[in-house]
Amino acid sequence: MLTDNSYLLGICVYVAAACAALAYLTWWLGQYWTQARVALIVLLCAALLLTPAHPNAEVTTFAPALLVVLFEGMINGVEAARHALKPLAFMLFLAAVLAGLLRLIVFRKPKA
Repeated sequence: MLTDNSYLLGICVYVAAACAALAYLTWWLGQYWTQARVALIVLLCAALLLTPAHPNAEVTTFAPALLVVLFEGMINGVEAARHALKPLAFMLFLAAVLAGLLRLIVFRKPKA
């Protein structure tokens, strides 16, 4: 079992790696796509990578919700993964709404 320090270190490393991957994804997609499309893809990927969930009811620590959904869904079925699927779906919806607002407010085309 993990100690508190090793758990915090693991979470910090995971979050740092996810942020680095998102920064690289932003740079890479920014060369080819519009800013609004890049914002949508990066926000959706951030929601997938950074949404936390409890692996099961007895555990007090968090894990990435995407991994919980994948492993619980494969091993115990969709019903067992539903507790992690709800926050993941909510965060994906929130990311899409935020990307839409960015498109309408920040990335709109100037009037000629």
